[in-house]
Amino acid sequence: MSTLFEQLEQQARMLTPQEKASLARILIDELDTSSDSDVEQLWIAESQRRYDAYLRGELKSVAGEEVMSRARNRLK
Repeated sequence: MSTLFEQLEQQARMLTPQEKASLARILIDELDTSSDSDVEQLWIAESQRRYDAYLRGELKSVAGEEVMSRARNRLK
C-alpha cells in the first residue's frame, strides 16, 4: 500500500464511530457505480403500491422481528 493510504488509514482509525460510519458511506457511494438515479423514486412508488395493497387487504403485515429472523436465516 502507498504511504498516503497508510496515513489515511491511521487518521481514519482516530475518528469517532459516527465519523467512521459517515466516511464508510461516502466511500461506498463512490464505489457503487450501479446506482440508478431514479432508484429512490422507484422505491417510493413500490412502497406506496405495497401500502395500498395492505390497506385493501391484499397483503398481510409481518412483525419486524420475524422479517429480520427470516433474513438472517437466508444469509446462513
